[in-house]
Amino acid sequence: QVKLVESGGGLVQPGGSLRLSCAVSGDTMAYYAIGWFRQAPGKEREGVSCISRSDGSVYYADSVKDRFTISRDNAKNSVYLQIDSLQPEDAAVYYCAARYMPYVSRNSMEYEFWGQGTQVTVSS
Repeated sequence: QVKLVESGGGLVQPGGSLRLSCAVSGDTMAYYAIGWFRQAPGKEREGVSCISRSDGSVYYADSVKDRFTISRDNAKNSVYLQIDSLQPEDAAVYYCAARYMPYVSRNSMEYEFWGQGTQVTVSS
């Protein structure tokens, strides 16, 4: 069973930065494409970024392009989401998820395994 654990969330002022981490265990992370999703109160879960299994392909939602950077370190079984220029609308619970397929997908239904989430709060 694949387990994902997010960390790195917190309270940040607008314009600040955070680095979220997703630690993957239970299987070789290199077999999985990994996605980051977020869900704010009263809103649907949104795919913000994902990274392919091995060819380096990435996806970013339009709302986060040029501010979010996804990366992975298969040797450390970890995926990271660098978030810069945080805006109030970025506040949400951020989840990482894994799919046993090589390619990126922004569709949450295509991910088999999920972490419990980490809260990101943006406030002055």
